[in-house]
Amino acid sequence: MDQLRQIQAFVAVVQSGSFVKAADRLGTSKAVVSRLVLELEAQLDTRLLNRTTRRQSLTEAGADYFERCRKILDDLAEANLAASAGTARPVGRLRINAPVSFGNLHLAPLWGGFLQRHPDVTLDVTLSDRVVDLVDEGYDLAIRIARLPDSSLVSRQLASTRVVLCASPAYLARQPALRRIEDLAAHPVIAYSYWSGGDVWAFDGPGGPVEVLTQARLRSNSGDTCLAAALAGQGLILQPDFIVGADLKAGRLLEVLPQYRAPTLAIHAVYPSRQHLSVKVRRMVEYLVKAFNKPGWD
Repeated sequence: MDQLRQIQAFVAVVQSGSFVKAADRLGTSKAVVSRLVLELEAQLDTRLLNRTTRRQSLTEAGADYFERCRKILDDLAEANLAASAGTARPVGRLRINAPVSFGNLHLAPLWGGFLQRHPDVTLDVTLSDRVVDLVDEGYDLAIRIARLPDSSLVSRQLASTRVVLCASPAYLARQPALRRIEDLAAHPVIAYSYWSGGDVWAFDGPGGPVEVLTQARLRSNSGDTCLAAALAGQGLILQPDFIVGADLKAGRLLEVLPQYRAPTLAIHAVYPSRQHLSVKVRRMVEYLVKAFNKPGWD
């Protein structure tokens, strides 16, 4: 029980930013909070906080310990709420990582609805196209758009997205016509840095699979940047239809060699383990599955 109080004090200090605010939050004194954190550090034989006269910051060990303790306290609060209410209700912070373009275009409009349904949950959403380590970086859930490698992670498919080879009408009007997919090698392309094949773009055509080594005129880790460059007539892009779909419909982009198809990518919700899955993660996955179960998403 003493260690639980120590952990509660440590987490409160980190979350509130000071020992004084942590004491107010816990309904005790600054001296008690300071003593509990010191006792915890002594028990672990590890410094968790760097302290100065004005502020404190987490050590490397403290940062990792904080994320683990935060989850323990969230799970405990969730269990207590479920037991007292007789039903499982999600509670606590839910950390989510998602790709930038997809997160802005298709996930951002969904967060408000989830929070309205679950007022005891707070969302911490980070957008990054980098593949994060869910466990080491303390994420509860990630959205990934890719062919997932074998791993210990658990995934639930939400939808799929077609990847389209396209360019602006202005670019296509001034360049030699593309009659075969191999002609792509002679054209400048706008490359997405995280594309799994690198500079080799793979397609499935009338004669079977084919690969083309492309020459990037511009390279970016942002799908939106690639799109902007293509709209400006700077080359061909290979991007998911959730990024280029509106411009294709409006005629600002044209699909090139539609008989050659790039791989379709699955959109997954990914989380560390099915065992002891928290209610808040389960509810979010269910919410996202329902949100993408509509026309326009496969």
